[in-house]
Amino acid sequence: MHQSLSDLHWQSGFYELGTNFLTPLHPSPLPSPSLVASSTQVAELIGLDPASFNQQDLIEILSGNHPITHTQPYASVYSGHQFGVWAGQLGDGRAITLGQVEHQQQIFEIQLKGAGKTPYSRMGDGRAVLRSSIREYLCSEAMAGLHIPTTRALAITASPKQVVRETVETASVVARVAPSFIRFGHFEHFATTGQLEHLKRLADFVISHHFNDLQKDQNPYLSLFEEVLERSASLVAKWQSVGFCHGVLNTDNMSILGLTLDYGPFGFMDQFDLNHICNHTDSQGRYSFANQPQVFHWNLVRLAQALLPLIAKDDSDEAIQIAITALQGVLGQFLPQYQKSYQAIMCSKLGLDQALQTTDQVSSETIRQSVIEPIIHLLDQQQIDYTYFFRHLADVIENPENPVLRDLCIDRIAYDAWLQPYLAFLPQEKRPQIATAMRAINPAYILRQHLAQIAINKAQEGDFSEINRLQECLAKPFTERPDFADYAQLPPDWAKTLEVSCSS
Repeated sequence: MHQSLSDLHWQSGFYELGTNFLTPLHPSPLPSPSLVASSTQVAELIGLDPASFNQQDLIEILSGNHPITHTQPYASVYSGHQFGVWAGQLGDGRAITLGQVEHQQQIFEIQLKGAGKTPYSRMGDGRAVLRSSIREYLCSEAMAGLHIPTTRALAITASPKQVVRETVETASVVARVAPSFIRFGHFEHFATTGQLEHLKRLADFVISHHFNDLQKDQNPYLSLFEEVLERSASLVAKWQSVGFCHGVLNTDNMSILGLTLDYGPFGFMDQFDLNHICNHTDSQGRYSFANQPQVFHWNLVRLAQALLPLIAKDDSDEAIQIAITALQGVLGQFLPQYQKSYQAIMCSKLGLDQALQTTDQVSSETIRQSVIEPIIHLLDQQQIDYTYFFRHLADVIENPENPVLRDLCIDRIAYDAWLQPYLAFLPQEKRPQIATAMRAINPAYILRQHLAQIAINKAQEGDFSEINRLQECLAKPFTERPDFADYAQLPPDWAKTLEVSCSS
């Protein structure tokens, strides 16, 4: 049964941890708010009646203007490493959580990003701009369409209120939804400040609310770290498989649940480049595409350090060394787990999982060396559009004479040299079936930078139709539709000039 937002089953959730973990406060009102976009899918996920989006009361709530009875909004405190350097205390500088709701035995936190200043805003104004809100909204829902774990976006509201970034822009709020917005940085905060009782309360809260089955384990905190590592390895493998760059993989942007969190200067690659940097303020390329798995591991080391006091049975040197050894053992599993996940996805993208079912004992190492690594190298060297290549590879499977991909290559001999050994793995009689399976995993549509920019440009002129059209398309990225054919085309030349920074 769908309800209004106020009538949902609200719970205290994270708020129950108390004021050492958060600051109770209400959002700052946003003048003359209006609805920019809304997600029926996310509304149904939390039990909200989608018809509520037609009511001004909901728009006022989602803009931070009207409180919800029996709830206590808050901003949480955390710390973190930013660009590899300890940044100290951070926190929700412009995100205010309205609370937690339960629907169909699932819990969801609802958070307003851009809802005004908090005690953790530092020098910021606590606001988000329409440009960045549109990008986060669209990419949250695009990632969900790609079946990649992510926070979700319920709605965007906008206001004529002006805020200053590189230029003067208008304020906006994006309503975000996730089972939890707890980050690695929450644990770092209490570990680094020596608040071990609070560190334990935080870990116990995460386990009881999100990993309940771990409570019976001999060392539930070590088990928690193992679970987080597994989810993280799987997440970054999925990112790499679709050519997604996060842009700011600081520890305070790492989800304890393995969700894609905090969409800032992200980007899906067009022309493939292993060293692609999507955040133009990342001058050293720390968060380049190729570095993402390594950065995940680095961040997990920081989390391991934060959890060490809980995993050690006591503070003796012997107990600490035993805990360090156990954590090192878990950390040693990250790369194998990442590689296993990534290779499995790439085999599916290339149709090899189907082929291997009928091929005599071809080793995964053979596939990696003879097919996967060579195609990544070819894409990188030839700067071929990543999404377009994999989507149209199914066409080549069905007809090897199809020039659609060969024509993208400068070095067509190199393409032929890869194609022929690859095709040898695919049984001729199975190729139609393999091509169909490939189209079910290789998207026709992604949120390309230029598509997002077109939607932003129109929205800044008061036309939100392109946001809605993109959202509809990206909800089903594997299904080709004639009315979205323009979204599946190679990007225009001007798309190469787009740059994205942390400013939002």
